[in-house]
Parts: sequence; C-alpha cells; structure tokens
Amino acid sequence: MSDESQGTFDRLADEIANFREIATHLRPSPGEVPDVEGIDIAAFSKPLYEVIGGDHLIYIDFPKRFSLERRLGRARARGRDEVVENLEHLKHRAGVMLADVSGHRMTDALIAAMLHQAFLVGVHYELDRYGEITTRIFEHLNTRFYRTTAVNKYFTMLYGEISEGGRFRFISAGHQLPLVFSREYGKIVEISGDRVVSFPPVGLLPPKDDLDDPPDSTFVGKNAYSVNEISLLAPGDLLLLVTDGFTEHDDGKFFPERVEKILAECSNYTAADICERLEEGLLAEGTRDDDISAVVIQRTQ
Repeated sequence: MSDESQGTFDRLADEIANFREIATHLRPSPGEVPDVEGIDIAAFSKPLYEVIGGDHLIYIDFPKRFSLERRLGRARARGRDEVVENLEHLKHRAGVMLADVSGHRMTDALIAAMLHQAFLVGVHYELDRYGEITTRIFEHLNTRFYRTTAVNKYFTMLYGEISEGGRFRFISAGHQLPLVFSREYGKIVEISGDRVVSFPPVGLLPPKDDLDDPPDSTFVGKNAYSVNEISLLAPGDLLLLVTDGFTEHDDGKFFPERVEKILAECSNYTAADICERLEEGLLAEGTRDDDISAVVIQRTQ
C-alpha cells in the first residue's frame, strides 16, 4: 500500500472511530431505565455494525431526566393549573421511543443522532409549556426531517408512555405495532389494525396543514398525529416493542412462533431476563442482515 493510500485509510479509520464514539454516547445506559411502580422495563439492541446502527432507543424517566419539582413550583407560582396537573401525572409514567432509520449503512446512525438531539430538546420545551409530551413535537420532527433529508432517508418510530397500572398510550409512525403477550393464555395477542391509527414514517410525507409550506393540492399529505391506547390487563402480561430486524430475522422464521414460545417459557422472568433469552434465541438462529432491537415492558402487579 502506498503512503498516500495508507494515509487515506488511516483518516477513514479515524473518522469511523470518532463516529463510533459519538454513537456510543447516544445509547442509553443501564441507569437510564425508567422506574415505574408495578412495571418492569428492559431492552436490547444489536447493531449490524458493532455500536453503530440505524435503530435508536430513548428512555424517558421523567423524574430522573427532568426536574419535575422545579417545574411544578414554577407552574404553581404562575397559576398554570393544567400544567401542574400534567406534570404530576408524569411522576407515575415513563416514556420509550424506538426508531428505525431506513437503510443498513453505518452512516444511517447520523439520522438517529439528529433525532436524538431534536427530540430531547423538544421535550424540554413541551414540559415547560404544556407539562407533558404532546403530538406537536412529532409534527415538528416530521416536518423538519421531511424538509432536510433525502427522499429515501426517513425512519419509522414508536413513542409510548407506560403508566402505573399498565396503560400504554402511543404514537406509531410506520413502525411495527406493540405486541401484547398474555401470561394467562401464553400467547401473543395481536392488536387489530382497526383499533389503532398508524401514520407514515417520519420524514416521508409533509403534513396536510403545514402553515409554512403548504403541500400542493394534488399532493397527499400526512394527517395529524393521534394517540392510541392499550392496556396490560394482568400481572405477567407484557408489551414487546421491536424493529423490523426483529420480525424479519431469519426470513421471518423466528417471529412470531419462536418468540411466543420463548415468552411462554419466561412467564416468571424479569424483563431483563426475558430480553436475554430473546437475544440468545435470535443469535442462535439465522444470519443477521439488519439492526435488531426490542423493548420488554412487563406488568408486575
């Protein structure tokens, strides 16, 4: 290898190492797992290229990540009763975002990094103004990514909030819907499509009512986001949030039959142990060709 080629190779290796370091810091640490009474949460993510990938997970433990008490004090002092009520509710719920960027390249992680920062900045604004995360933040994210990314660079996303008692409210933008596993029946209970509203992937279509740049009348825009709601009815029931690398692994042979069998065998396991069993099962079958991520949300009481 010539000196010039070696120099180019070294620079590329250095850039990849730098990119890997940035991606590592965006991944949630074990201490970020939300703490909600009666709910056990765990997750795993296996990027196709070590730590760099297009799947992205964000935990929102509201009391840990944000100063709810200070916000409550300020809202009370200003007589903002609705904001106070909303902030009080956040003490008893947690948020989870799971996103999947289109494509299988390491550089697709750049889109995930953009989402990470934009979403968390938006959450600060939402809590200050409304005392909760509203659909407005997702409308703004969709508009910005539609305007600033290429037509084939979009991402699916599911954001949901789990409350004490097992109520799960969520928005799905082109993402795999949550899977509900019933401990009593030992099987996955699929959510009927007519019970939920799903939207196009983020960044794929502009909103119909874009005030700054209304789409042409002949162009089909995206309807306004709305929130879905499901519930974990009994202790041991769980939600499984996944990316398409999970459902399509091994040409679809792993999901749903093998997954259902593993979940049935893990009826008395913690969420972390269930994740470990699912990950072991995935790695034991087939060859990976995509990032794979899953979140387990289990009702414990």
